[in-house]
Amino acid sequence: MTSWENIGVGNPLTTYDLDALRRRRSFKWREYEPDVLPMWVAEMDTSPAPAIAEALIEAIRLGDTGYALAGGLPEAFAGFAERRYGWRSDPAAMRLVPDVMAGIVEALSLVTEPGARVVVNTPGYPPFFYWIPRIGREAVESPLAFGPDGFRLDLDRLERDFAAGADAYLLCSPHNPTGVVFTPDELAAVAALADRYDVRVVVDEIHAPLTYPEARHTPFGSLDATAAARSITLCSASKAWNLAGLKAALAVPGEEARADVAAIHPEISVGAGLFGVLASEKAFTEGEGWLSELLAGLDANRLLLGKLLAERLPEVGYVPPRATYLAWLDCRALGLGDDPAEAFLRRGKVALASGLGFGPPGRGFARFNLGTSPEHVADAVERMAATVG
Repeated sequence: MTSWENIGVGNPLTTYDLDALRRRRSFKWREYEPDVLPMWVAEMDTSPAPAIAEALIEAIRLGDTGYALAGGLPEAFAGFAERRYGWRSDPAAMRLVPDVMAGIVEALSLVTEPGARVVVNTPGYPPFFYWIPRIGREAVESPLAFGPDGFRLDLDRLERDFAAGADAYLLCSPHNPTGVVFTPDELAAVAALADRYDVRVVVDEIHAPLTYPEARHTPFGSLDATAAARSITLCSASKAWNLAGLKAALAVPGEEARADVAAIHPEISVGAGLFGVLASEKAFTEGEGWLSELLAGLDANRLLLGKLLAERLPEVGYVPPRATYLAWLDCRALGLGDDPAEAFLRRGKVALASGLGFGPPGRGFARFNLGTSPEHVADAVERMAATVG
């Protein structure tokens, strides 16, 4: 049993052993039978950041379990973004939303009309393809370019999709599932296209704090462009500090989108959780030391995965992500069909996210969650290798 005193000390990914993790009640650890190693959904096997744990324990002591206000969260995020990216947005213009996906739905509903065409890069986060049609909009798939160095924005294809009558562009930056960090020049080109074709940009930047040392995240809203001024960015501490079950995110408007974000109804904001707000405030104000430890552990894991794949499954294509704790694996050479994750689960008892949910470019791919201990990364690769051995 892990002692509370040791939580938050050292690599947060190595705090808990497998027995402790299997006592968790979260989606990741309860979806499959105990003999399956879960490496799929975007939850990490971390200990909490000490400042976050202390804030939540204090709230329990006070019985502080009521409805949430944004409190100091907008100012906390603004300070973090200024330190981390050199981007200072106005806290007074931000609005609390339950999570990034809920914020995206609200933003698209506010800046487009029913029937609008929303461009989404593929492979793309699966809930995008559920929610966009659900709010009466059409998802237009715009594939990323794929080459020896991995995925990049296909600006020529994006221009064709904008020119064909797009109303909005849902940009995931850094990108899930590929881990791509878009350069300032690429984002400036996106902004120029959006201005040329009058396309509103809504940005999911949930993975921004999880950027590795060789890359630098550029917030789309920080660009000197009309499209950036008209953009709405959704931000949250939930991925980087492993707070998915504690609901809180922020809608951050560009200067010309302030009225749009102000129109988010208070009933949407009240859907956020007070624990999410308290935890996120602490993450952005006192959680950077813990985040540095986490990123060091994730960095080691992404290199370890490359080494193990080269040894045990050299046919698998792998470009280490430059952000996120998600690895996008090209398994097409293994002969496992369009859904290699199904074979890994059935034969190897290891659960990866199926590439099929990420759009047509996901055929033959699987997403691997690096947010766990090195031992579990190694075990997962062994189980995968046994599938094709």
